[in-house]
Amino acid sequence: MFIEVILPVPLADTYTYSVPPEMEHQIASGSLVLVEFGKNKHYSGIVAFIHQITPVTHFEVKPILSVENSQPVLRRPQLRFWEWLSQYYLCKQGEVYKAVLPAGFKAESSVKYSQKKETYIQLSESYRKDKDSLSSVFDSLKKAPKQEKLLLAYLEYSRIISNQEHREISKKELLEKSRSNDTTLNSLINKHILEVYEKEVSRLKSYTLELKAFNQLNTLQQQAYGEIIRIFREKDVCLLHGVTSAGKTEIYIHLINEVLKLNRQALFLLPEIALTSQITSRLTQIFGNKVGIYHSKISDNERVEIWNNLLGNDGYQIILGVRSSIFLPFRDLGIVIVDEEHETSYKQQDPAPRYHARNAAIILANMHGAKVLLGSATPSLESYYNAQTGKYGYVTLNKRFEETELPEITTVDIKELKRKKRMKGLFSPLLTEKIQTALENKEQVILFQNRRGFAPMIYCKICDWMPKCKYCDVGLTYHKKYGQLICHYCGKNYELPMVCPECGNQELRERGFGTEKVEEEIRALFPDVKVSRMDTDTTRQKNAFEDIIRDFEKGNTQILIGTQMISKGLDFGNVGLVGILNADTMMNFLDFRAHERAYQLMAQVAGRAGRRKKRGEVILQTSHPTHPIIQAVLNNDYPTMYESQMEERHLFRYPPFFRIIEITLKHKSEKLVEEAANVFASNLRASLADRVLGPDKPVVGKIQKLHLRRIILKIEISASLSVLRRILEEQKTVLLHNSSFRYVTVQYDVDPLT
Repeated sequence: MFIEVILPVPLADTYTYSVPPEMEHQIASGSLVLVEFGKNKHYSGIVAFIHQITPVTHFEVKPILSVENSQPVLRRPQLRFWEWLSQYYLCKQGEVYKAVLPAGFKAESSVKYSQKKETYIQLSESYRKDKDSLSSVFDSLKKAPKQEKLLLAYLEYSRIISNQEHREISKKELLEKSRSNDTTLNSLINKHILEVYEKEVSRLKSYTLELKAFNQLNTLQQQAYGEIIRIFREKDVCLLHGVTSAGKTEIYIHLINEVLKLNRQALFLLPEIALTSQITSRLTQIFGNKVGIYHSKISDNERVEIWNNLLGNDGYQIILGVRSSIFLPFRDLGIVIVDEEHETSYKQQDPAPRYHARNAAIILANMHGAKVLLGSATPSLESYYNAQTGKYGYVTLNKRFEETELPEITTVDIKELKRKKRMKGLFSPLLTEKIQTALENKEQVILFQNRRGFAPMIYCKICDWMPKCKYCDVGLTYHKKYGQLICHYCGKNYELPMVCPECGNQELRERGFGTEKVEEEIRALFPDVKVSRMDTDTTRQKNAFEDIIRDFEKGNTQILIGTQMISKGLDFGNVGLVGILNADTMMNFLDFRAHERAYQLMAQVAGRAGRRKKRGEVILQTSHPTHPIIQAVLNNDYPTMYESQMEERHLFRYPPFFRIIEITLKHKSEKLVEEAANVFASNLRASLADRVLGPDKPVVGKIQKLHLRRIILKIEISASLSVLRRILEEQKTVLLHNSSFRYVTVQYDVDPLT
């Protein structure tokens, strides 16, 4: 018996190993095996398939060392999915494996899965056999009331002497319920009345409260729901285009329930961990322990437990999670819901596979015979195009739940205010006045600035010197809280210089502003108001997202300042005002998606205002109030934005009319990487002609000491990806066989977001 094994290395897709006869009965597709790779390197590998074909090779075919799991850790559809991912995203299956499988499964990992154990309490064996003898125990405890109270609590909660079903009780639970301590418990144990035992327990939370009934859909929701059901009879994918606060989540819940009736599973994808806390409570209140939560903040041990839970036939029926949830071992998916489908967080940047969870989820669903619902108030242009051309179904929900009006948006020309010297800080007089009014009305305020830190740029007034990272070709951001300059690419910290190192000038100035500066200024203006900030600096801890959101939901926080995190579908009931502090920074990126992204961000943030029965207000500060994107946001005019952007996309050969592939070459030597990029681009042009653009130096031309060069491919949608992959692999092999370029890194990004 021979097996093809996927190893967590970015070389070949699979490697051939032989199976010793005594292990043959343990091998199955998806099994985890321990193998030797190279000289004395041991890896856990996944069995891709089994065969009896003796390989023709000059190399020794090594036997596997052991079978690590008696049961496969993957299901067959997952292996097909891995194969598609590696083919489409131009990477190796080993890279998929390395990124996907929880570390606790892998022999080479420093992280090893361990079953959690907990201490439980039970009656000593003699009293379990003869419960009548307990009366003498209580006689002996008359002078020990604390011990008597604890024993009574144990008997009550364990139900051991009642006619009800006996339940086990942990030491922690018993001490909490009886309000006792270790000393009292140890006394009962020493008297051989109670005894302790260890038990393996799950780390996964269980829902113990009473389940709630489904909310009834209103007329508009019911119409949309019925239309989705009708479309699913004809098409596999449907786009639900619903304004912010239209009640899309309730439609999702009703669709999930229909799938569960068929004993199939549902995957509910969200773009950010920040959203999981709100949606989790809504789903678990209705579906209870059928719901599993999967995201990057859970521990490696919890990942393994969720994975193993899904490998069982009675595992979770609903998974709520972020992009990596698409890799879980689903038994039989019936529906995939991609909420806020336009969000860039669905795209994996590093490491490979650089997949887009929305697009990959559509393929995954197809492999399961499942349906896909994409939901957004501001759909991606690609999804909207697919809906307009009939590839996807299309359903609109154009009124808010309970018919609340969309917020009133007012633009403020900050360029004109600065010219007239009427704006000294970050807030226009109108925005300051509106914040004051909202607070007086006991309403909450959200302030949006899509940059973190205090100041994006420090510079010398005399010579224009600006601090840059030693390892990355990028300016440093000033973080006042830490008194440091920080590189947002590699994370390196630098001390803030007191004088300019170039000319000795002592006057260093700040240019631009981030959320930290917004927080400082708002605290100065409203010193008695509770303010919170939500960005990657304040949400590093495991429960930081949830704590900030919970405080705001409960009204403990009056003003919430944040980056794009606060734009992603959060549902707050008392937000009267949203302030967008500088709309222009979002539109000025060197990126073909900049205007689409700016529209989405502004429309989504504006949608946080006025979410119950009262209309909210939005103050949008900009230097270009007549800009077409600003006007589209003001008028909630998605179709006009779409048409103007599609004209440009078609003219300049961008998605959805062409497929973009970004090739990045990296090396420590700038001269060498430039030479390699020129050779690679020239060789590609021989086959791909004018589809090859570049090479050029990206905006950030060096990251972590490595110099970068970029080649862009614009490929027709109808072109064969397998042919393209062959051309790229051939030319990459030719390049790397040149001894000069041997250590140049070449990586691909299919469908990049910039």
